Amino acid sequence: MSSIEQPPYDALLFVSFGGPERTEDVLPFLENVTRGRNIPRERLLEVAEHYYHFGGASPINAQNRSLISELERQFALSGLRLPIYFGNRNWDPYLNDAVRQMAADGVRRALAFCTSAYSSYSGCRQYRENIAAALAELQSKAPELQPLTIDKLRVFFNHPLFIDATAERVGEAISKLPKEGQGGATVIFTAHSIPASMAGNCRYEAQLNSTAALVAERLPGHAWQMAYQSRSGPPSQPWLGPDICDALRSFAATGQKQVVIAPIGFLSDHLEVLYDLDVEALAVADELGMTMARAATVGTHPKFVAMIQELIQERIDPNQPRRAIGSFGPIVDVCPVDCCLAGGRPT
Repeated sequence: MSSIEQPPYDALLFVSFGGPERTEDVLPFLENVTRGRNIPRERLLEVAEHYYHFGGASPINAQNRSLISELERQFALSGLRLPIYFGNRNWDPYLNDAVRQMAADGVRRALAFCTSAYSSYSGCRQYRENIAAALAELQSKAPELQPLTIDKLRVFFNHPLFIDATAERVGEAISKLPKEGQGGATVIFTAHSIPASMAGNCRYEAQLNSTAALVAERLPGHAWQMAYQSRSGPPSQPWLGPDICDALRSFAATGQKQVVIAPIGFLSDHLEVLYDLDVEALAVADELGMTMARAATVGTHPKFVAMIQELIQERIDPNQPRRAIGSFGPIVDVCPVDCCLAGGRPT
């Protein structure tokens, strides 16, 4: 395959949430995530038990490294000479360290891929703020290094390759159900719940419903619904719902016995997916006598990897088509100053 023209960018910054990889790091990690939010110690200990259930480590870093390896392989095949740096919001390898290393290596202009497909404070704006803070720290603590510019890639909830990869994952889960129930199984799509006040300042909920509808179009004959998971706010604070366990109970009350849960709000099978769905939701399904299959996230699906490269190339080449399906169209690269305000941050 012939090499493509060298881009006006000289690196890709892969930015994610982060997670502990050792038991002793679980509480320090949770303290990082919740710093400044006045979270009761009992709540941190409760969430820590979710990590201890899986040996005290989150698989998110390993899964992100696998995706980075696939991207590097894809870049090599296409001739895209773009080194990848990895930085997390909340744990090692930290974003600030990655940005400083980029500057030390002579990177001057980079693109950033953030592991969130949707627009919200936590999923988009906060990543932009984190990148800006890392650049400000670099300028303050290492003024001898040349300035660095980092441009975030657009959100991709409606990119056809993301939809295709997601639909294939859901189809694989449907095929695991008993054959007599596959044709009428309901698909419950899930995403991380956020406070209603935050949801009111962004298109998160509408984008999730758009993704779910686009995926469902590729799965004819299956009813679907959105539900949410991983709520962590106080009962007095309204969050997006219904909760996945409540949704399962509602479906069981109608006599339905086959259900597929598809966590479209997540890109990898990290700890929240594993605990909230494979432990808690599965326990509820078993209690209700339902057969539940859980779809894998897109992970390192070849179409998802190809999509990331396509997002990069549309920034490199202004003549490259900016693909999107559904009613929204491609989301702009530079957000308005009042876009996705926090409203009420998750606690």
